[in-house]
Amino acid sequence: MSAVPLDPPTTLIEVSVDGAPVRVPAGSTILDACERAGRDIPTLCYGDTLTPVNACRVCMVDVEGQRLLVPACSRTVEADMVVRTDTERARHSRKTVMELLGSSVDMSTTRRFGTWVGEYGADPHRFGPAAQPSAAGERDQLIAGEHEHPDGAASQTVAQPVKRDNDLYVRDYGKCILCYKCVDACGEQWQNTFAIAVAGRGFDARIATEYAAPLPDSACVYCGNCVEVCPTGALMFTSEFDMRADGTWDESAQTQTDTICPYCGVGCQITLHVQDNEIVKTSSPHEHSVTHGNLCIKGRFGFQHVQNRRPDRET
Repeated sequence: MSAVPLDPPTTLIEVSVDGAPVRVPAGSTILDACERAGRDIPTLCYGDTLTPVNACRVCMVDVEGQRLLVPACSRTVEADMVVRTDTERARHSRKTVMELLGSSVDMSTTRRFGTWVGEYGADPHRFGPAAQPSAAGERDQLIAGEHEHPDGAASQTVAQPVKRDNDLYVRDYGKCILCYKCVDACGEQWQNTFAIAVAGRGFDARIATEYAAPLPDSACVYCGNCVEVCPTGALMFTSEFDMRADGTWDESAQTQTDTICPYCGVGCQITLHVQDNEIVKTSSPHEHSVTHGNLCIKGRFGFQHVQNRRPDRET
């Protein structure tokens, strides 16, 4: 009888995080060690199912012996590494990045950003009027360039029209921070569709389809995996976008129920987000062994039939 192959034993590495010893498996990142130590490190471009790209720079920490701050999301731990997460220069770095983002991009639907701004005392107005979310009715008429800030000052932001060229999800690039997570999810890391990429250079850099074609004319297969990883709401379910515009979106009133996608035999796990007895969007657990947070068009968007009730069967 042949022997059953076994995985090699996990090697643990001990590091110091803010003076506390922490043991993590070899190959872990500083961010992993900080989470193990109970330290809350802000992240935006980091995705637990994607390779870190070090784009947003809000997770910078001090490492003893290093002249410069290092990104916690991608730097691998080393034996006896000494990490400090709350030094003056680390906090100042995060604060400045938040101020730059808040002054140039609409961060109103970015989870926890408001909390971090308060925690670090960030003031986006230091770099000019903060980027303001525009009224939904005005967004379709916005053009790139200056628009009027509520206090009367001109705000040079990334205001641009919302792209609504399909029924499933909305692209609001006035909220885009160029974290590249959508490009990675659409590309070689998951979907391998390559429908979107970074176009332009410098201040003109932007996420776009090939030749800026509408989504229906692009290679997009509407898997929605880009929507899943977007940290700012630049990509959003049409249902959520419209409910936010109407003022009816209320996550505190929503329930989440895990189930199995009914469309095929792969066994993808989906999470139904329900508000007022209506499915408002779906997601998938990132830790699930089949999906890792990814779905196809049916699993991501094919829930409308559940709500097509006959008038005489309404409850």
